[in-house]
Amino acid sequence: MDTFILISITGIGLGALYFLVASGLSLIYGLMGVLNFAHGTFMSVGAYMGLWFSTQVVHTTNTWTFIGALIVGGLGGGLFALIVEQLVITRLYERHIDQALVTVGVALVVGAMLGGWFTNDLRLLPTPTWFINIVKVRGAIIPVDRFLYIGVAALLLVVMLAILKFTRIGLIIRAGVENRHMVTALGINVRLAFSAVFFLGGFAAGVGGVLTAAYQNGVSPLTAGTWLIYGFIVVVVGGMGSIGGSALAAMLIGITKQFANYYIPGLGDFVIVFLLAAVLLTKPQGLLGKVSA
Repeated sequence: MDTFILISITGIGLGALYFLVASGLSLIYGLMGVLNFAHGTFMSVGAYMGLWFSTQVVHTTNTWTFIGALIVGGLGGGLFALIVEQLVITRLYERHIDQALVTVGVALVVGAMLGGWFTNDLRLLPTPTWFINIVKVRGAIIPVDRFLYIGVAALLLVVMLAILKFTRIGLIIRAGVENRHMVTALGINVRLAFSAVFFLGGFAAGVGGVLTAAYQNGVSPLTAGTWLIYGFIVVVVGGMGSIGGSALAAMLIGITKQFANYYIPGLGDFVIVFLLAAVLLTKPQGLLGKVSA
């Protein structure tokens, strides 16, 4: 029973990180139809911004420093996403193949630049001392940082859904998705609302970049690619454009991978690919995705 609880909670913690990566992808594609392969660079930029804040701006390592790193990393990822949207994506709406090609190019260029500036070696991200603490749950020893990942992911999910459902900008975004030309004819700046979507998606990626750096004990331009692959798997399994579906799929994938690696060491990734294939064969639209007419 102890092992089951340990694997379940650590799997949920891993799934929370997958959701932080995938939520921005799901938001941008679901609301704007933009297939963004540069999303991993938003993570990397956010992680390095958090590292810069922790090591260059604040020279103490405590909880407030880490919270500041999360905020700065999120803002860095969001602003970089906004720059990419304004300079590149704005000219490519409705041109999906061009979007894919250009965002892949952006990812390659930015990754090479970060590697040239900071090298591809892991650079330690300072974390509070309580990160190494443990909590006992019915006899299972759980690293306390897993609960942080779960809490941040849950907070971000609630904030995203609240913005989309209960704010004016959310109303404009949802209306623009349904009929962009009609909303524009009413004198509403839909493009500004879509830029807000990019910022929000980049913010989530930046926060995810800082937390994944804390999880793997370092920041490197090379690690974003691995997390991005899992982000795409989460989006496909959950349903393209469904934030709730991404949250459900992230938990499912995180828990499945942890149990698979425990009982079948080294085959966790194979089991995830098998799960992806099973979902695509039985529910091509994903767990909570909408069926296309």
